[in-house]
Amino acid sequence: MGSLLVVDDDPHIRELVAALLDQAGFAVAQAADGHEGLRLLGQEAVDACVVDVMMPKVDGLMFAEAVRRYYPDLPVLLLTAKGQLGDKVRGFAAGADDYLVKPFEGPELVARVKALLRRYHKVVEQTAQAGTVVLDADSHVVTVDGAPVELPLKEFDLLFTLASHKGRTLTRRQIIDEVWGLDFEGNERTLDVHVNRLRERFGLDHGFQLKTVRGLGYRLEDLP
Repeated sequence: MGSLLVVDDDPHIRELVAALLDQAGFAVAQAADGHEGLRLLGQEAVDACVVDVMMPKVDGLMFAEAVRRYYPDLPVLLLTAKGQLGDKVRGFAAGADDYLVKPFEGPELVARVKALLRRYHKVVEQTAQAGTVVLDADSHVVTVDGAPVELPLKEFDLLFTLASHKGRTLTRRQIIDEVWGLDFEGNERTLDVHVNRLRERFGLDHGFQLKTVRGLGYRLEDLP
């Protein structure tokens, strides 16, 4: 699944985060502060970091800045009790890729980590299936009943995201963040256009449907 580094000076929070990620199938290393976390980065192969903002010695912002300088391809998710816009802006300016405010739900933490890994092409799930359509994230090959078909990159990413969360409603914001990234400057109409293109390509005879959940987002369901 991948290797993660959890950095938090609160041992209770650190253990909780590590346990949630461990249960999701990740290998997890832990550090009690940013200084120790940076030392571990020089010793272990890590795919992403989950880091508390408020820490002694080297805090989360300093940690993110150091990662961007020395490990530019390493995603960083900041955890903090601060929810003000200014704090989020400072976090992103420091080089963080995502920001989760405490208290948070375990499934959201896991989903955000997986989204970051996919965004950095460190894919957690290598394949996803929607009816008769199989998507290979490593090669970006799509097959229908074993025969390869062409699919534009964003449509692939969108279908892979929905198929990876089969049966679960994803909000429009969740989908946009995962497929286009947090810095996406377009509007939600872009998402609707891509969903409609997928519906045109893959009808019900392909064994799945993309359902619109009014007021929320979209859900992929296999057909019986």
